[in-house]
Amino acid sequence: MNRTSLPRSRGIVPVVAVAAASALALSGCSSSSGGKKAEESAAGASAGKADTPRMTIAMVTHAPSGDTFWDTIRKGAEAAAAKDNIKLVYSNDENAGDQAGLVQNAIDQKVDGIAVTLAKPDALKAVVAKAEQAGIPVVGLNAGLSVWKEQGLLSFFGQDEAVSGQALGTKINGTGAKHALCVIQAQGDVNLEERCAGVKKTFGGTTDILYVNGTDMPSVKSTITAKLSQDKSIDEVVTLGAPVALTAVQSVSEAGSKAKIATFDLNKDLVSAIEKGSIQFAVDQQPYLQGYLAVDALWLYKNNGNYMGGGEAPVLTGPAFVDKSNVDAVAAFAAKGTR
Repeated sequence: MNRTSLPRSRGIVPVVAVAAASALALSGCSSSSGGKKAEESAAGASAGKADTPRMTIAMVTHAPSGDTFWDTIRKGAEAAAAKDNIKLVYSNDENAGDQAGLVQNAIDQKVDGIAVTLAKPDALKAVVAKAEQAGIPVVGLNAGLSVWKEQGLLSFFGQDEAVSGQALGTKINGTGAKHALCVIQAQGDVNLEERCAGVKKTFGGTTDILYVNGTDMPSVKSTITAKLSQDKSIDEVVTLGAPVALTAVQSVSEAGSKAKIATFDLNKDLVSAIEKGSIQFAVDQQPYLQGYLAVDALWLYKNNGNYMGGGEAPVLTGPAFVDKSNVDAVAAFAAKGTR
């Protein structure tokens, strides 16, 4: 793909209005199409519908099965697809090699554009290059901030994970915590590793890393419980996803620990936990916005030659903190599954 094939203005970051969408469940390693189903799933969208020619966009993520965070990304993508007259083909696999195979499937189907996550960028590098060589524009979302330009993507939508981790580390300095346990649910995922590294950089106390299997919540609970039972000095548990945070609440109780819990990412139950006080706060990277902008950016590129972020800078969707001071403003959207 020739990124200089269309004129572009450097340093200009467009402002995009984001529509709301109703719920759409995420099944496991699967693929599904937009069209009428996408329009129905995005029935709450307030924007009009494009009359541009029908396009097919593939979104390929490293999402594990059953993680509500990825449901929210997909809802944003479906809303943009419905607005932009796009057939959205979504697929996911947490195994990087299999995810690369899904990207190859999209290339073979000669889609009009690809949105991809680069949690393990080396495994995706060759197939992303194949897409670009085939003339298929590619944008990145959620994972891959450090490599998106190097791999020739048009744009990237997400948060700087190192910065977000540092922000969380700074925030828990103000809670009086002295010993933090940062729980990583997928070893080798660059996003997750950068979050804990950021926490460790700015947190004034001791930071331990604990790896768990995020696809097996009973195992997550037992592993965290065992660690808290073994080391009573741990007074802060930092999790990197809402399901793990909610499981950690049970672990703290079972271990008889006095540790507080802070986390990255939201869902409806996590918002409720913040309201109740069982979780201190969450770092919100706005996954709905990531999915929406990734699809909309490909439509804008194909129809008007636009580059989000001018093709030079990422479009950051976070981080922002959600705690008791502002959780009520987010709760209504979380109840719809869009925050």
